[in-house]
Amino acid sequence: MNTDIKKIEEHLKDLISKNEDAIKGFEKASENSKDVGIKSYFEKKIIDRMQFLKELRASVPELELGSVQIEGSAAGTLHRTWMDIKAFFAEDNDEAMLEEAIRGDKAAINDYDNALTEVMMPHRLKEIIRAQKEQLQNALETTEVLEDYR
Repeated sequence: MNTDIKKIEEHLKDLISKNEDAIKGFEKASENSKDVGIKSYFEKKIIDRMQFLKELRASVPELELGSVQIEGSAAGTLHRTWMDIKAFFAEDNDEAMLEEAIRGDKAAINDYDNALTEVMMPHRLKEIIRAQKEQLQNALETTEVLEDYR
C-alpha cells in the first residue's frame, strides 16, 4: 500500500478509536452524573460522536477502517475506570465528569490537529475533519461554561 494512503488510514483509524473512546466515556459520565441537565448534555455528546464515527467511516470507503462496533481502546478503558474512581471520591460528581470531558475534548482537538497536518489527505476528508474539530471546539467552550457554572 502506498505510504501516503497508509498514513491517511492510520489517522482515520486513530480518530475513529478516539471517538469510540469518547462515546464510552460520555456514557460513563452520564451514568456518574446526578444533574438531569448534565446527563442530557453528555447524552447529546454521545449522539454527536456517533455521527462523527459515521462520517469518518463513510469518508473513504476504499480503506479498511475496522469494525462498525464501538469497541474503544485499552487506554480508554483505563480512563473510564479513573472516571469511576474520581466520581466515587468527588464531592461533586457533575463537576468531576465535566472536568474529564474538558480534558478529553482538549485531547481530541489535538488529535484532529495532528490528522489535519497530513498533506496528502483528500480535500473532502480534510473538510470533514475540520468541521468535526470545529464542533469539538464549540463543545469544549460549552463544557467549560457548564463547569464554571457548577
